[in-house]
Amino acid sequence: MVIWQRLIASGLISFLAIGCSDLANSSSKNTQQVVQESNVNQLITEVQDSQKAENLLLQGNGLLDAHHYQEALEVYNQVIAIKTDSAETWVNRGNALIALQQYPEAVESYDKAIAIRPNQDEAWYNRGNALTALRRYEESVKSYNEAITIHPDKYEAWINRGIALTKLQRYKEALASYNQAITIQPNLHQAYYNKACNYALQNNLELAIENLKKAVQLVPKKYQNLAKTDADFDKIRNEKRFQELLQ
Repeated sequence: MVIWQRLIASGLISFLAIGCSDLANSSSKNTQQVVQESNVNQLITEVQDSQKAENLLLQGNGLLDAHHYQEALEVYNQVIAIKTDSAETWVNRGNALIALQQYPEAVESYDKAIAIRPNQDEAWYNRGNALTALRRYEESVKSYNEAITIHPDKYEAWINRGIALTKLQRYKEALASYNQAITIQPNLHQAYYNKACNYALQNNLELAIENLKKAVQLVPKKYQNLAKTDADFDKIRNEKRFQELLQ
């Protein structure tokens, strides 16, 4: 509760008793009072807006978690209309846009987050994912590099960096990226599968089979089914050992 205070003047005014300096001082005090009241009012408005933005952000996050992406996006836009400097809002807005396959808009949202908080590894990582979806692989590698610089143990960034490098046919660098992910998180089935794809694209049957076998051992049906239709294995698809592994 805010108690408003008013100044009440009483008594007779004697012009002989009040000089110019007294009048100036009285005017200054009144001005100061107005300014103080204005500042308090502004502070109250800012607190109310901040609380509203926080509540909307929580609502948007709940919708995002529930996969209601369009509704989440609309709520995040409401947050931004109130509070433009929330890096979390811009990141999660970008995540909703990725889910809606609106990739250019997602990149712009992540850029806003990064401008506010340059060391936001999630913004760099998800920006890389959006750029990969746009097939802007050189740019996506740079984004993953930034995410990894901030958070070196982010194995997801190492894996997706490897995918982008593979798309650029920079196979050796891609393999190094997958291996780093495995160093961080052993038994990382996604990394083994992507290594198999990498070797298959190079027509290296032995290492493709070796890594695909590891992925299949870790998650059997998933990778057997994926490999059946994955174009990355076209060069070795008719090989007997490859076919046997998928049965």
